[in-house]
Amino acid sequence: MTDVTDDIEEEAFGIADRVIAEVREAITAQDADRIDALLEPLHAADIAHLIELIDPRERRDLLAVWKGGMDGDILSELNENLREEIIESLTPAEFTDAVRELETDDVVDLVEYLDDAQQEAALEALDAGDRVAVEQALSYPEESAGRHMQSELVRAPEHWVVGDAIDYLRSDIVLPDQFYHIILVDPRLKAVGYVTLGRLLSSRRNVPLVDIVEDTFRTFHVAQDVEEVAQAINHYHMITAPVVDDDDRIVGVITIDDAMAFLEEEAEEDILRLAGVGEGSLSDRVLETTRQRFPWLAVNLLTAIFASMVISLFEGTIQSLVALAVLMPIVASMGGNAGTQSLTVAVRAIATRDLTAANVWRVIRREALVGLVNGTIFAVVMGLVGIFWFGSPMLGAVIGVAMVINMVVAGLAGTMVPVLLERFGIDPALASGAFVTTVTDVVGFFAFLGLAALWLL
Repeated sequence: MTDVTDDIEEEAFGIADRVIAEVREAITAQDADRIDALLEPLHAADIAHLIELIDPRERRDLLAVWKGGMDGDILSELNENLREEIIESLTPAEFTDAVRELETDDVVDLVEYLDDAQQEAALEALDAGDRVAVEQALSYPEESAGRHMQSELVRAPEHWVVGDAIDYLRSDIVLPDQFYHIILVDPRLKAVGYVTLGRLLSSRRNVPLVDIVEDTFRTFHVAQDVEEVAQAINHYHMITAPVVDDDDRIVGVITIDDAMAFLEEEAEEDILRLAGVGEGSLSDRVLETTRQRFPWLAVNLLTAIFASMVISLFEGTIQSLVALAVLMPIVASMGGNAGTQSLTVAVRAIATRDLTAANVWRVIRREALVGLVNGTIFAVVMGLVGIFWFGSPMLGAVIGVAMVINMVVAGLAGTMVPVLLERFGIDPALASGAFVTTVTDVVGFFAFLGLAALWLL
């Protein structure tokens, strides 16, 4: 009973380990029919996840045996680095067939990082209208709404009634695979509102469309940061975000599923950057992973050397009282952890636009007070440690005061460093960790050893 339950839980989201094992066995046996039978029922996202899980040799064998199986939906779900590797292994015919199946925003996401030859091959596979839309999207900045919008949408003149719109939708026009709104436009194609399909189908035929428009309607410029658009979609509970050009004419839309995927991707990147591991994935090769992690390890080495130089200033003090060497890492470690807590909260608040100029000083004061309170509590604890472990009340006092100082500084640095980096146009998730760690290490060592030199010797 437990095995059956485990399979059900795994298959409700993702792929059961049993299926992955069977696919691997079929790859080893080069059994194309078995591979088709196992993969055919799976969602494109699950197949992409499976491809990311297996090792490079198995991926090569899978593509060699599973001819014609790789479609556009699977490619669009793959990790970017792995996607390029898969595309290079496809024949031109397989690649163009895959591209034809996608909507324009997915095509843009697929081809924007390819070389010129591959990009041209993908564009040639599209019909004239889609090619123009993709080329136009590629002309916009990388993180703009215009780059991430889809051109497939449904427009209707603002003077239509419900019956006109229903008859139009039932005609021979080509509709997007998925859409949620009908965009109302004036004679100049300026977006003036939108109507949900639910309101449309539940209204009488003679009701003017302008009478059932949604209150959430707002437009976004093609050059606007796509993260801002995604945040607005989330904040205002929108389903569709119309994108307009300089003349306010509707040129595309960003839908809620794309917006949520983008926000999830940004949050994942922030987490990885905070840890100094770049934007890697489990499918990256050893050299690629090494290249991503090396710079931040090098930065960490430099900051560690700087902290060690501070310690060297008090070499005589440490030699006179060996207990300092035992307790010294505690102050730096507690400050580092407190700084990381404040830093994580601040970086996330900056990403979600919750931390702004309007409340930044209140947040900084709060983090400093949190550091003061926590520092005082742990100072009492470490004071008792100094008394009972080393029999020195003054040593307890030194480490206690140093703890308070470093915890307060950690709260200040954890909030102020990402705010200042963001003000200077530097990604706070990428660079804050190294600065905050350096500050807490240096302040912690200097406060503890400096106070020890003044009060104990």
